[in-house]
Amino acid sequence: MNPAHMNWYGIAAIYRFEMARTFRTLLQSIVSPVISTSLYFVVFGAAIGARITEIDGVSYGAFIVPGLIMLTLLTQSVTNAAFSIYFPKFTGTIYEILSAPISPLEIVIGYVGAAATKSTVIGFIILITASFFVPMQIQHPFWMLVFLLLTAVTFSLLGFIIGIWADGFEKLQFIPLLIITPLAFLGGTFYAIDMLPPVWQTVTLFNPVLYLISAFRWSFYGIADVNVFVSFGMIMLFLGACLATVAWIFRTGYRLRS
Repeated sequence: MNPAHMNWYGIAAIYRFEMARTFRTLLQSIVSPVISTSLYFVVFGAAIGARITEIDGVSYGAFIVPGLIMLTLLTQSVTNAAFSIYFPKFTGTIYEILSAPISPLEIVIGYVGAAATKSTVIGFIILITASFFVPMQIQHPFWMLVFLLLTAVTFSLLGFIIGIWADGFEKLQFIPLLIITPLAFLGGTFYAIDMLPPVWQTVTLFNPVLYLISAFRWSFYGIADVNVFVSFGMIMLFLGACLATVAWIFRTGYRLRS
């Protein structure tokens, strides 16, 4: 679609509405992740950091910062986007959106853009919070921003898909809590995979979240569990899969027209 022919007023209306909802639930949207991250630093930094002083020349407290940011980014992106599109379905206002003079692409840009913005802001807030606990360096700030935005957009698209797929509040919580969070914990958030036995190192390579955390940590310290180009390729592959799924949903009307 030609950008000049896009309904930017419609996109902005959806975007502003979703961002306004964040400010109405400021405590839950922003303060809660910051408190959770602070607790991670207190518990893991004090308990494990006393036993593991450094990993690949980086202090343990600084080593876990990219993983904690990515953990929060993944869960917040999915949750924000899923709830954003689920509530119009739940209340029936989704039919007003679908019948408005706005294309599926513009709807997705509005909802996913708002969810990605929220999670990115939270990611930066956590980065600032972490700087009060440990000294950090960012060797590749441009790539840090690229990986941050790509991850936020990709998992916001995943959340959008989950919000359309879900037919109850239980399903909205199922994937973020029982799939994404465990994968993040097992994907190198708190350790380097070369600390695992060889068999488990191989098993961990099948965890897609490993590639996100590894690339993001590389942008900070120049160290990675997986080649950064492989990680970038995996991120783009997942992004493409999410875009293809969203296109299929609007083409078939899956759980939108019934």
